[in-house]
Amino acid sequence: MSPSFCPRRSAVAEWLYGRHAVVEALRAGRRKVARVLLSDSLKEGKGSAENTISEIEKEARRLQVSVERVPPARLDALTRVGRHHQGVAAEVSPFQYNSLAEVAALCKAQGPRALALLLDAVQDPQNFGVLLRSSEAAGVTAVVMLDRRQVEVTPAVVNASAGAVEHLNVCLVNNLPRAVEALQEAGLWVYALQAEEGAALYTEADLKGALGVVVGSEGRGVGRLVRERCDGALAIPMLGKVESLNAAVAGSIVLYEALRQRTG
Repeated sequence: MSPSFCPRRSAVAEWLYGRHAVVEALRAGRRKVARVLLSDSLKEGKGSAENTISEIEKEARRLQVSVERVPPARLDALTRVGRHHQGVAAEVSPFQYNSLAEVAALCKAQGPRALALLLDAVQDPQNFGVLLRSSEAAGVTAVVMLDRRQVEVTPAVVNASAGAVEHLNVCLVNNLPRAVEALQEAGLWVYALQAEEGAALYTEADLKGALGVVVGSEGRGVGRLVRERCDGALAIPMLGKVESLNAAVAGSIVLYEALRQRTG
């Protein structure tokens, strides 16, 4: 086993919840889905929510997954998130992470199109979910993150990402500086998203080639050892009185600037 990779291979099933989380898990097909539960209080209709329920039932039939109608209280008890389950839950196998070797090989194969997001101790599930959703939409090759002091891919994160994480390559590492070096060896230029003296404005940096962006935790930012391994830093201009943006917002801005430069 690589010293920079700590896999999670738990055999304990999880309950995903939320309409988008469940339908994307079914579409992605990366997890084994044992069953889908729908609230028996869900009503027929023609709105977007009803369309999503129809898609869930359609994907479940395609995969030959049983769909059961149950009282809302059953979903409340299984998911423990109150009504945030939106009347939908699915019993699934745990999320499977990629190894660092797999991610490095994938980035190398993509050449100048490779785009990696590295997370240094991002702990808030909502922030993590937003970053994952932005990553999937922006065409990120892989997300690499520390295996401690960092929220992992839990049902809450899947819901916060609107199911986008089900389509992403996500890698846990126990040595983030080494992961930076591995991606650099695969051909990526890696930049810390951090306001500091000498940092390049993100709109003026060349983000078109193989690229890695490191987003740190709010408050602490990118750790010293990780920063020392990076090829440079990117900054977002701040004209207001607050010192920094939310980590998820800042990371999303830079990912979309990279997408703009690559598709413009």
